[in-house]
Amino acid sequence: MSDGVLSQEEINALLSGGIPDADTSDAAAGEELTPDEVDTIGEIANISMGTAATTLFSLVNKKVEISTPVVSMGTWDEIVDKYEKPCVLVRIAYTKGLDGSNILVLRENDVKIITDLMMGGDGSNTDGEITELYLSAISEAMNQMMGSSATSMSSMLNTMIDISPPSSTLMDLQDTTDGGEIEDFLEGRFVKITFKMLIGDLVDSEIMQLYPVSLAKEMCSNIMSNMESDTASTVDDDMPTPQPEPASQPQAAPQTPPQAQGQMQEQAMLGQTPPPQPMLDMGTSGGQPYMQQPYMQQPYMQQPYPPQQQVNVQPAQFQPFAGNYQAPYQPENIDLIMDVPLEVTVELGRTHKSIQDILDFAPGTIIELNKIAGEPIDVLVNGKYVAKGEVVVIEESFGIRITEIMK
Repeated sequence: MSDGVLSQEEINALLSGGIPDADTSDAAAGEELTPDEVDTIGEIANISMGTAATTLFSLVNKKVEISTPVVSMGTWDEIVDKYEKPCVLVRIAYTKGLDGSNILVLRENDVKIITDLMMGGDGSNTDGEITELYLSAISEAMNQMMGSSATSMSSMLNTMIDISPPSSTLMDLQDTTDGGEIEDFLEGRFVKITFKMLIGDLVDSEIMQLYPVSLAKEMCSNIMSNMESDTASTVDDDMPTPQPEPASQPQAAPQTPPQAQGQMQEQAMLGQTPPPQPMLDMGTSGGQPYMQQPYMQQPYMQQPYPPQQQVNVQPAQFQPFAGNYQAPYQPENIDLIMDVPLEVTVELGRTHKSIQDILDFAPGTIIELNKIAGEPIDVLVNGKYVAKGEVVVIEESFGIRITEIMK
């Protein structure tokens, strides 16, 4: 450079330094979310996963808390480096309302605890490997959770959203170096939504939801369209409705001043004819009023009030009430309900079994009840416990002998 002027070699060197191609820049920008889109996706995930947590609570009968989501961009290599291995991947595909699918990533131990709680356990049975039974149970749990989540999204996006039954897969992330083997959108950059999940005092973990960028942008676009339509409808509702012009009212005749009215009434009571009052006519041409001749009024004579009739007024009298008064006895007609049929049930005993135990039922299975041999059994009428008794045999049928009436 000499005298502040670049030489041709320097200009060529700057040009060869890599001016980014416009198409490449546009493609890179299309794979990222704007700050507004990040906030929108976070709000959608927060509401939808809140309803999913309520559904999971009904399945495991434990308090479920899901924290506010954290939205970021990620790659498959970052997931492999940071997340626990192995893990369970749950694929949820949208069949209506949205085009695409997303992946829910759960830790292996969390899946074991949730499945054990669903089967009636206390969440401590986490030994052994995850079998097809575990995967089927977690798929059903995710089906109900994401189904309720899709219902919430339908309200937000103002369109019907439906999902296909989720599919669960146990996967060791170290063995899968290419995310494209799982889902196409995992080959490049995608949207990563991270939640912290608490289930009672058993689970304190982190789950992830992975979205393709195109699906995230589609949801943001639908949200913005709904907001614009709602704003337009609100503006239309706020615009004042044009009111019809009021019809012209006839001009009222001029009122007589109060002093003149008083003089006229006084003269009328004395039997005198009041002097004529000038009348104004506002309907003349040119807008100038002219004096109109009044008409003669008849003198007003005050009529006396008619005499009031005498009314006989007496104080109210009541019959004294005796303290020993008794209402006449009316016998109840119980015969009206004597023919009503009631269901009588004899309960031999009860017990509790988990879903796993029930699935293991087979011919020959013995179920132990909570009653001891020889202990009186319960008699219920329409489901209400009324008596105790003992089992007897009447010819070829069972029967019961009442031993105690419950009061």
